Amino acid sequence: MTAAALATAILVVHLAVVAFNVGGLILVPLGGWLGWGWVRRYWLRLLHLLSLAAVALQALFGRACILTIWQFALQSGGRSGEPEPMIATWIDRLLYWPLPHWVFVAAYVAVFAYTLLLWRWVPPHRLR
Repeated sequence: MTAAALATAILVVHLAVVAFNVGGLILVPLGGWLGWGWVRRYWLRLLHLLSLAAVALQALFGRACILTIWQFALQSGGRSGEPEPMIATWIDRLLYWPLPHWVFVAAYVAVFAYTLLLWRWVPPHRLR
């Protein structure tokens, strides 16, 4: 697998993680309201909480996501003169916004706080 292909694969995984995180923020309260049992699965909610905690902590400490670091390292080290695949260009535009760092820190901390509130509003079922 070429460096460019690996970078694209990491970008797709990164998009999946973002979709999981954002989807949970929407589907957990909606599912709680509509009585969907799967939104109360402890392991799923814990994974969601830990993922968003990692995002918020990385932002607070001024660190980039490890997936971003790997992707950029592969892209810069594996330049072959070939254009980036179209899907990678679209995902890049979706994930990476040209805003100041403090905007992301504030957003990620607010989202993590919201996720903590979701544990109270739509509590997960205890493990048995």
